[in-house]
Amino acid sequence: MLLSRFQCLFLIIVVLVGCSQPNPAPDPVADIDFSTAMDLLNTQPDSAFYYFNEVATQSTDSLEIASALNYMAIIQHNAGDYFGSIESLLAALGYLKDETEDKRPYYQAVYNLLGSNNLELDNYVDAILYYQQTIELTTDPNFKNIARNNLAVAYQKQGDYAKAIELLTAIQNDTTSNPVNQARVQSNLARTRWLQNKNFNPLPDFWNALQIRNAEKDQWGLNAGYSHLADYYSATRPDSALFYASRMYAIAKELNSADDQLQALQKLIPLAAPDQAKPYAATFMRLSDSLQTARNTARNQYALIRYEAAKSKAENLELLNANAEKELLLFRQQLIGGILVVSLLALIFFGMNRQRKRKAQLQLEYEQSLRDQQLKTSQKVHDVVANGLYRIMTTIEYKEELDKNELLDNIEELYEKSRDISYEGQESHPVSGYQQSINELLKGFASETTKVVIVGNESGCWETMHPTAKNNLHQVLQELMVNMRKHSQASLVVVKFERGPDGLHIIYTDNGIGMPASSQFGNGLKNTENRIFQLNGRISFGQHQPTGLTIEIHLPFASLYDK
Repeated sequence: MLLSRFQCLFLIIVVLVGCSQPNPAPDPVADIDFSTAMDLLNTQPDSAFYYFNEVATQSTDSLEIASALNYMAIIQHNAGDYFGSIESLLAALGYLKDETEDKRPYYQAVYNLLGSNNLELDNYVDAILYYQQTIELTTDPNFKNIARNNLAVAYQKQGDYAKAIELLTAIQNDTTSNPVNQARVQSNLARTRWLQNKNFNPLPDFWNALQIRNAEKDQWGLNAGYSHLADYYSATRPDSALFYASRMYAIAKELNSADDQLQALQKLIPLAAPDQAKPYAATFMRLSDSLQTARNTARNQYALIRYEAAKSKAENLELLNANAEKELLLFRQQLIGGILVVSLLALIFFGMNRQRKRKAQLQLEYEQSLRDQQLKTSQKVHDVVANGLYRIMTTIEYKEELDKNELLDNIEELYEKSRDISYEGQESHPVSGYQQSINELLKGFASETTKVVIVGNESGCWETMHPTAKNNLHQVLQELMVNMRKHSQASLVVVKFERGPDGLHIIYTDNGIGMPASSQFGNGLKNTENRIFQLNGRISFGQHQPTGLTIEIHLPFASLYDK
């Protein structure tokens, strides 16, 4: 029964790359937790994850544990938690141990999903390695062709078009019995040939694949086909590209695929008329923010489920050990007499007190870790997403003529930053471009009613500055300008940079309404203070007066520049 179930698992995983499709219904199993999880897999993945985790932590059957971990990895992959999915898959490999014939389907599924996760993370070398291992272990011709198509997609994304074409050409004649696979391979092959040679005409193959997908009612395939056609026509026939991008967007909404909707919107924004581009851009930003929030929530929820299960298991083991110890002490009490009774009671009391302290310590450590992570994520969301969105909104609101390419670049940059918001690392600003980056940042908040003057922004201020200091300073200036735009009502803003003998001085002044004496700092200004304190600097605000505001920032050289 487990083997049959895992063959279904492999079928679910191998179609994840190239064209996402609904998961087929797996065979039921006898275990009540596993059966419950399987029933909830397609409708309530969060609950399914909980029950699969119960199997993984409580079962004594290594193959059943490996199967549960693989289903958990599928759920994490679909939620965008690719690192968490890889962690679950590596744990599954630990329960398989050796590649015997009965475990072949398990290894096929593990390696293929490892390939898919690494492909999503742009780790093409690892993705290719895992897809090759999948193909070596696969005996079913249909599964093998799907895995080979996935490998070809990895080569295509890596830019090795020759290998991708060789693979797709080899399997093209083997897919005639499966129209869906035939259309997928034909469309991918035509696209790869066109990417390799822009003079190649892929349209006959695109049209034929689209006709097959329409006949088979393959919505995921139609979504990919419209994407290919929009890309092909974008440079030569923008009106046709706009039509197919619109069709892709409609299909993506029917499939409720947020990632495909974002891809379609990225194609629509530069192609649409200005009065349509603005709503598309607003939808893109809202959907991107919503998707990132949902993925962060799912990632934290899955981590919390595993943490609680591990803690419960540890507490149960401690309780079992305590019970065994009690029985042993009771037996000795019967042999030795009353003196051991006193010792036994003291030992029980000590054990219970230690258990309470240990539990309290675990709870305290977890709560502190959660608070630190929430604070860190909150600061990143505010700095990267909120301020970035406000900057784009300001550009859209106050510029009469929009440069759609520039707007698209800014949106794409914001999308990439928000997608990677859970990763560690800082932005890097090249020396040659940082002076211009500061100018563009500050001038981006100018409008018909507000003039922005920049003094002293010279390349000498930024030479050999630490990348971390550059990133913090960039966020500080952005927060000051966002705060100005929201609250100051200023018509003139002056930002002055001075490199003195003891450090870098930044003086911000405006002629707005000032800051009331009773005002309290919000999260943005608190984050600004924290960033300055991290650089051992200081910030001071001028007298609260109705005619304007002055902010002075001093940053010592020791915290800014390489020695």
